[in-house]
Amino acid sequence: MKKLLIVSILLFSFVSQSQTYIKANAVTTLLTIPNVGIETSIGKKSTFQFDITASFWKTINGNPSQFYMFIPEYRYHFKEKFNGFYAGAHLGATVYNFQKWNYFNTDMYEKGIGFMAGATIGYQKKIKNRFLLDFFIGGGNHQGLYKGYLISTNERVDGAEKYNKSGEWLPYRGGIMISYKLN
Repeated sequence: MKKLLIVSILLFSFVSQSQTYIKANAVTTLLTIPNVGIETSIGKKSTFQFDITASFWKTINGNPSQFYMFIPEYRYHFKEKFNGFYAGAHLGATVYNFQKWNYFNTDMYEKGIGFMAGATIGYQKKIKNRFLLDFFIGGGNHQGLYKGYLISTNERVDGAEKYNKSGEWLPYRGGIMISYKLN
């Protein structure tokens, strides 16, 4: 609880003292997987963004499809903040109850958590005084700790004593954020 309070106070401090945009990803929202975030100025050409992506679908066609991604990211803007090209670096976390692509057409799925480290490239274009579009793509390395189960019986099938581990290089973010300036 103390950590949440401290993070909230720091976030409020950033938001109240600098240019800040709230954002929603138009592409993932159309796919019913909302991605929302907040980006705020932290330097002359630097910003900090925190976003969350969530699939609330317990199942799609009987296959588990629920996941949550939390990504704090530092961004360096080459021209000026909130206008033009930028590159970002992030560390993040995931929680999932999901059937991965290599398990499609099987009776298996995974429940677990993951950690990621990666990069994002993007371009921001101001479209009105308070609005901008943020075109971006990103990815990196995801390290997962999970347990494998059968969909039909919920019986554990992976044979690991505690958790399985896996690591993958993935493109795991992208789209077009519609952004609104708060101050």
